[in-house]
Amino acid sequence: MAYKVIIMPPAKRRLDMFVYYTLEILKNRQAAKSILADAKETRKRLSVIADSLKICADPILAKYEYRKIRFEKHKFVMIYRIEGNKVIVDGMFHELQDYEGIFVRKFHLGENGEKE
Repeated sequence: MAYKVIIMPPAKRRLDMFVYYTLEILKNRQAAKSILADAKETRKRLSVIADSLKICADPILAKYEYRKIRFEKHKFVMIYRIEGNKVIVDGMFHELQDYEGIFVRKFHLGENGEKE
């Protein structure tokens, strides 16, 4: 099944932040382009394999059936959920971040299984 992948604004802003940092702070245009290309390729892969990836191990994220996909060439992940024939990417993080904790706090996800 081919999914329509929707990158939500918070995830898009985080990707923009990583690219900006690489381009403007690190002054590495080639690396910034490579991150963007990898993000595009990850989005493309996600449209095909979204339902085959396992649900996150974090118990709170698991309650909402969030999954993650790693970028092929960079240390980034997309946190997403599946709704029908759509994949909704709600978060994008560097692997060294406590991305599950940040995501839970940012989206106010509670342990009782309801958004707070």
